[in-house]
Amino acid sequence: MKSVKYNAEDIKVLEGLDAVRLRPGMYIGTTGIKGLHHILWEIVDNAVDEAANGYADKISVVLYEDGSASVEDNGRGIPTDIHPKMGISGVEVVFTALHAGGKFDEHNYAYSGGLHGVGASVTNALSEWLKVEVYKDTVYKMEFSSYLDENTKKVKSGIPKDRLKDTKEKTKKKGTFVQFKPDKRVFDTVIFSQDTILRRLKELAFLNKGLEISFEDKRKGSIYQETFKYDGGLIDFAKYLNEGKDVLYGEPIYGKGEKDGVFVEFVIQHTDSYTESVYSYVNNIPTSEGGTHEVGFRSGITKTFNDFARSQNILKEKDANFQGDDFREGLTAVLSIKMNNVQFEGQTKGKLGNPEARFAVEGVTETELDALTKNKKLASVFATIMKKAQAAAKVRLAAKKAKEIARASKSIENANLVGKLSGCSSRKPELNELFIVEGDSAGGSAKQARVRSTQAILPLRGKPLNVEKKKLDQILQNEEIRTIISALGTGISGQFNIEDLKFYKVIILSDADQDGAHIRAILLTFFFRYMKELISNGHVYIGMPPLYKVYKKDVVEYAYDDNELKEKIEKVGKGYQIQRYKGLGEMDPEQLWETTMDPSRRSLMQVTIEDAALAEKMITTLMGDALEDRKKYIAQHANFNKEDNFKEIKR
Repeated sequence: MKSVKYNAEDIKVLEGLDAVRLRPGMYIGTTGIKGLHHILWEIVDNAVDEAANGYADKISVVLYEDGSASVEDNGRGIPTDIHPKMGISGVEVVFTALHAGGKFDEHNYAYSGGLHGVGASVTNALSEWLKVEVYKDTVYKMEFSSYLDENTKKVKSGIPKDRLKDTKEKTKKKGTFVQFKPDKRVFDTVIFSQDTILRRLKELAFLNKGLEISFEDKRKGSIYQETFKYDGGLIDFAKYLNEGKDVLYGEPIYGKGEKDGVFVEFVIQHTDSYTESVYSYVNNIPTSEGGTHEVGFRSGITKTFNDFARSQNILKEKDANFQGDDFREGLTAVLSIKMNNVQFEGQTKGKLGNPEARFAVEGVTETELDALTKNKKLASVFATIMKKAQAAAKVRLAAKKAKEIARASKSIENANLVGKLSGCSSRKPELNELFIVEGDSAGGSAKQARVRSTQAILPLRGKPLNVEKKKLDQILQNEEIRTIISALGTGISGQFNIEDLKFYKVIILSDADQDGAHIRAILLTFFFRYMKELISNGHVYIGMPPLYKVYKKDVVEYAYDDNELKEKIEKVGKGYQIQRYKGLGEMDPEQLWETTMDPSRRSLMQVTIEDAALAEKMITTLMGDALEDRKKYIAQHANFNKEDNFKEIKR
C-alpha cells in the first residue's frame, strides 16, 4: 500500500455546518430508509476512497443491537494534527464542518466517491451520537452528540463532547474507526436493512479488486457474518451477473487503460439472451442513468467491432455497418471509471455529465478491444460475437419482421381496451394513477372503490408473459402485456418515450402470497427490461394490502405484517376478532379503498434501481432457467410484503 504525508492542512474547508438538521433532505435526499442508509454509505465511501487510492485493503462494517453501525478501515487515518486555519484537529474539522475533507486536493485523493466532502459531518449531524477512533501509533478518540437545548428548544447536532484526545495507548493498527447511532428524531425508521447493506458491500468488493470487506450483524434475530473479496474484480463481477445464463464464451473480455487523467476499466461477456445489460460506475458510485462515459463505451464497442468485421471480410465494402444494438444484443458489461472533478447530473449522482469522460472512455475502449481482436487466442471469442451480431442484424433488417413489429406496436397503441381498462377522466398525467390489479374479482372492487377522476384500473385476467429470454415479437403477442403497453401510452424498448406516459403512478396491486409475488416479479421484469426509465424516474409502485383486519364492535384496525398485528391487537383490546385476508378479492370496495387505494391512508412502496447490476442478478435468478438458484434465493428472501425489497413507504 502507498504511503504519503496526509495532515490537517490538507483538509480544505468550504463552509460551516448549517441547516443539515433543519433540512436533511437537501443533503441525504430523504429521511426514509434510503436516507438512513445514505449516512452509512458516506462513511463507507470514505473508507473505500482510502482503498481505491491505494492506502487501505480492509474494511469492516458492523451493525449493533443498540441500532448503531460502525465502519473501520486500515488506511492512513483521519489527520489528527491541528488545522492551520481553524485551530482544531483534523478529526473535528471533518466531523463538524460541511464541505471539509482531503478530497478537494488531488494530492491526497486522485479519485473520490465522497465528492462533496459533506459525508462525515452530515452523518454526525443526523446521529444521536458518533464516536471516532484514529490509529496512528497511538489511539486517538473523540465523541460527538446531538441533544435538545432546553433554552431554545432546538436540537444541537454533532456537538463535540471534548477535543480530540490522544490516549497514549500504543497500537499496531492503522486507519479509522467510526461508530454512530442514527437519530430517531430525524428518520422515519432507524432499522438498517441487512440485505441492502450486503448488496452494496458486495458491489464495492467487485469494483475494488482485492479489497476485503467484512460485514457482521450483531442484532438479535439478524445475526450474520460475511466477507467479500474478489481478486478477479470486474471479471468476477461479470461472471456473477451471468450465473444462471447461457454464456457464449467462457471468460469475459477485460480491458483497462488511462487517457487524459481518466482511468477506465471494463468487462464484457455475451449471453444467448436478447437484451443488453450495461452497468456503469464513476469513482465506485453507480450511475444507473448512464451518462457520457456510457456513450463513449458504446461508441468504442461499435466502432471497434465494425472495423474488425470489415478486416475479417464479414462486412463487404458495399455493406452497411452493423448497428450498436447488433453488437450489444445479449451483452453483459460493467464499466468503471475513476476521474477528478466529476460532474453528476442531479442530486442522486445517477448520471455523469463530464464531456471529457466520453472521449477518454471511447479512446480506451477502442485501443483495448482493438488489441484484443488481434490476439489469436481470442479468435473464436470474437468470431462468436460476430455471429451473434449477424443474427441480430438479420432480424433487424428483415422487412417482414420489422413490419410485423411496427404493425404490432401501432395496433397496441390503438388497442381496444373496452372491458379491460377503466380509465380516469383527468388529462393531467401527474395526477393520474394506474392500478394494475390481480384478478377480475379484485379488479371489480377496485373499480367501485376508486376516485374516477384520477384513478384508472387495469385488471389482469391471467399471468402476463415472463419476458426474460423472449424476443420482442413474442412479447408483443401476449394479451396482458399488450394491454399494459396500451394503457401506459409510452411504447416500449427503442420506441419508449417517457413524455407520453399517461400515469405518473403505476401501482402493482397483487395478493401478498406466492402467486401475487410471482405476478409482481413478472411485471417488474417487463418494466426493467423494456421500460427501465419508468422505474428510474420513480413511477412504479407496489401497493401494500393489509394481511389482517382486527376489529370489535365499531373499532377496526388493519395490520400489514405479523409485527404490526401484535400492535393492533393491543390497540383494539380485549374481545377482538381477526380476519386474515387471503387475497384482494376478499375485500369489499370500501375496505379496499380505505386500506390500499386512499392516498391519505394507504402505503405504497416505490420501486427503484439504485443497484442496477444487482437488480439484474436478482431478476436473472428469479425469472431465468436456473431452478436451484431460484429455490435458494426464495428460501433466503421470501417475504412477500417486505419493505427492504423496494424503497420506502410513501403515500
